[in-house]
Amino acid sequence: METYTYMGRNLSNLSINDDSSSAFSDCNSDRSGEFPSASSQSRRLLIACASENCDDLIPHLVSDLESTSIDDQKQAAMEIRLLAKNKSENRIKIARAGAIKPLINLISSSDPQLSEYGVTAILNLSLCDDNKDVIASSGAIKPLVKALRIGTSTAKENAACALLRLSQNEDNKLVIGRSGAIPPLVNLLETGNFRGKKDASTALYSLCSLRENKIKAVQTGIMKPLVELMADFSSNMVDKSAFVMSVLVSLSEARVSLVEEGGIPVLVEIIEVGSPRQKEIVAAILVQICQDSVVYRTMVSREGAIPPLVALTQSGTSRAKQKAEILIDLLRQPRSGNAVAAARTMSSSEVSF
Repeated sequence: METYTYMGRNLSNLSINDDSSSAFSDCNSDRSGEFPSASSQSRRLLIACASENCDDLIPHLVSDLESTSIDDQKQAAMEIRLLAKNKSENRIKIARAGAIKPLINLISSSDPQLSEYGVTAILNLSLCDDNKDVIASSGAIKPLVKALRIGTSTAKENAACALLRLSQNEDNKLVIGRSGAIPPLVNLLETGNFRGKKDASTALYSLCSLRENKIKAVQTGIMKPLVELMADFSSNMVDKSAFVMSVLVSLSEARVSLVEEGGIPVLVEIIEVGSPRQKEIVAAILVQICQDSVVYRTMVSREGAIPPLVALTQSGTSRAKQKAEILIDLLRQPRSGNAVAAARTMSSSEVSF
């Protein structure tokens, strides 16, 4: 991490990454309905899930994935996803039995339900770290992105989770971004249900650690839904949206878009009435916005930011206090030559969040 100083303060510890994981509920196994309505299928699935030894069952299910019968394929995919969901050791067994490639093929099925089952099974298999590279190298990323664009609502949510799991391998982040995942993730963030918004924000937070993906997200229009979600405290998305915003505002394009979408009043309101963690994240965002722009500093001041920032220096977390102090100095000296010079020095590289 680069080290920066402003008015004698070291800014290298402005990172908020060590708190970010608690803002996101990781995309774990699928939360789809456990059983289909047909009672005979329900019994078979229950038996499969309860089985202590699936060594004989798994090869049979993998074979059925390539059946000419769509019903057989659906049944096999459902059972595989349940076996992978409930037993960690089954994830390795299923992958070793050769299920990954035929499951990926199912994702591209014209049958929406079959595609959804394929996505969900791949998600559950991706919970095993040893399976991630095999899933990605077997060609899963593009079909998952397609499901994210045109799949059922459940398929979109589970595809976002699966892509998140694969993005935990740094080499996959660029591939996922270049495969077109960013626009449908932004769309899911804007139009999805609560679970969809959570899954999209988690995936975007991971993917946007890469500059190229940040640029795509901003160009896609991500700042608008982020600002709207942060403005709505009832959305339960303030923290998640703020963390995603925090990784984007190192880009000048993101800062411009944030201001154009009316983000400054929203950020100042959070400084006034948000939770301690929300105030800390937002103070860090405001430092990024203000450090190299006299215009933005003036806008923040006019929104009445200084009094709640002064209060934050007294009652906030240790990092929030430091960020608030830096921000107050910036706002009180908007036309200071020293402040502008310091801001330019800081903007020569990205401050890590």
